[in-house]
Amino acid sequence: MDDTERLAAYDAFAADARAELARTDERMSELRAAGKVKTATYRQLFAARLTLKEIDRRLVEHGL
Repeated sequence: MDDTERLAAYDAFAADARAELARTDERMSELRAAGKVKTATYRQLFAARLTLKEIDRRLVEHGL
């Protein structure tokens, strides 16, 4: 894999992570609106969102 392919792979990873973060935020908003913030699903999404936000922060930090 050359540098161009590696950069494309990193860009694809960044886009996927950000899309997943947006879907997670949307699903959490739906659950919050339904008053289901104490459910296991909401808590799992909360943990996933923390991880995705950290990934996004690191990608931004590295210019991706």
